[in-house]
Amino acid sequence: MRLVLVPTPIGHLKDITLRALEVLREAEVVACEDTRRTGLLLRHYGIPTPTLRLDQHTVGRAKELLASYRYVAYATDAGTPGISDPGAELVRLALGWGWQVEALPGPTALIPALVVSGLPTHRFTFEGFLPKGGKERRARLEALAREGRTAVLYESPHRLRKTLEDLLAVYGPHHPVAVARELTKLHEEVYRGTLEGALAHFQKPKGEFVLVLAPKEEVPPEGRALLEALRREGLEGKALVKALVERGLSRNEAYRMAMEEE
Repeated sequence: MRLVLVPTPIGHLKDITLRALEVLREAEVVACEDTRRTGLLLRHYGIPTPTLRLDQHTVGRAKELLASYRYVAYATDAGTPGISDPGAELVRLALGWGWQVEALPGPTALIPALVVSGLPTHRFTFEGFLPKGGKERRARLEALAREGRTAVLYESPHRLRKTLEDLLAVYGPHHPVAVARELTKLHEEVYRGTLEGALAHFQKPKGEFVLVLAPKEEVPPEGRALLEALRREGLEGKALVKALVERGLSRNEAYRMAMEEE
């Protein structure tokens, strides 16, 4: 008995592996979040395998699915299954029933957005979708700010501006951010700048978004004292960054201090 998680394109239909196509052809059934969307992909590649809906509203079908088949492929609307979708629950159930579970490598919005952001990639945390509101949302944002690592979030168009406003309140208006929109699609866009700039840029958001936030690092006391001293001398902007670099700070650290401490 075999369950295979199959990543599907997040936009461009050519972004699928030969192995993924092979599994989709060989499986007895393709369980998926949206049979219409996955059906378009299967028809594009001439794959006749039947589909069965299994999303957050129908995840109760998982036991029936595993009881009825011996080789199941699972796909989400787009990207790699098991992240912010019912795939994780299906995996737990299959493992409990003694199934062989495999995950194929393939498309995801997370990694492309991170690597094109221009922000640090050696240490990062993936948050997915934030809680919609209340104390839990604020607590999660504050926890992210304390991480000291690059943070990656997913967001929908109708909530993007609210999320940018909330991030601005926690990280500060000049905090570096990259906002990737519609990755791999015709209208792909990557904004790189500050939270304040992103809020001004995305007046009427459209598409799906990935936000990449630079690490928020506390300025050490000696660094803050140096910063304040240079500001008293009237330095600001590029001149302030240059003075900080001349005194031993890295250019990235100098820029962050000059921007975030205004």
